[in-house]
Amino acid sequence: MAFENYVMNNDDFKDDYVFFYIHSPSIIVGKHQNTIEEINSKYVKENDIIVARRNTGGGAVYHDEGNLNFSFITTKKEDENEIDFKKYTLPIINALKKLGVDAYLSGRNDILVDGKKISGNAQGLNKNKVLHHGTLMFNVDVESLVNSLNVSQMKIESKAIKSVKSRVLNIKDVLDIKMDIYQFKDFILDEIFSEMDMEEYRLTDKDYENIEKLVKDKYGTWEFNYGYSPKFSIKNKKKFESSGLIEVMLDVKSGIIEDIKISGDYFSVKETDELEDMIKGFNYREDDIKSLLETIKLDDYITNIKNEEFISLLFD
Repeated sequence: MAFENYVMNNDDFKDDYVFFYIHSPSIIVGKHQNTIEEINSKYVKENDIIVARRNTGGGAVYHDEGNLNFSFITTKKEDENEIDFKKYTLPIINALKKLGVDAYLSGRNDILVDGKKISGNAQGLNKNKVLHHGTLMFNVDVESLVNSLNVSQMKIESKAIKSVKSRVLNIKDVLDIKMDIYQFKDFILDEIFSEMDMEEYRLTDKDYENIEKLVKDKYGTWEFNYGYSPKFSIKNKKKFESSGLIEVMLDVKSGIIEDIKISGDYFSVKETDELEDMIKGFNYREDDIKSLLETIKLDDYITNIKNEEFISLLFD
């Protein structure tokens, strides 16, 4: 995402560019989405899955080493002011057809084979350039895909755009020839290069320095990847053997806990609204709340509850 932003907003990059990349397990949420709503936070944390936000709209997608990602960045024509998925998916579809894969563009932004999704695409424009990027599911761990994008059991009410779950298919399963993802990447690139007059560009040390700064300042931050989310509410209820039935309702805005209400049949030594006031204003981030709880005696506010039990009310 940082690399795309760098090329999109750098006047030194005046040509048209295409690049392919593969990276470790990640969830990439759309520009306008609520990150908390789109991911299974517990599974993501347990499996060290990276969560990042992109600059384009659309739904959340899962990437891993079995997923080939591609991006086109081109100079915008004078009359090019609308999203056009057909133009940028056509070279990919044509290359797939040469491999015997009967792929086609369907709906708004998906490439399908036999009615199953193999590629999701997103697009954005600025004043001078067009960014089109997409995924190619070559040999993705589908079980991890499903688990990581599952919403947790919390009841979440949000104004965010909700992703539509689609049936998916790995391209490897419909190929007539055996190849790994790197051979697949080379084939697709060769086909695109054969249709376009392109040459290789190698990033300079200065390019890398500027891209890494974008990661540090924006794309690698919790504030952008989580805090940028629209306002949402969470309601969760659990019964604990030692402390009783407890219900928590949260309002989160820009990643900050704006309001919290705790209720239930528990006992307490101190008023619970004191605990609520302490939590208000904190980032809706598990590590932040854990740090807060380590500085107070939670048992005073909810008798016999353990810190990890209270955390589970907020984040499980």
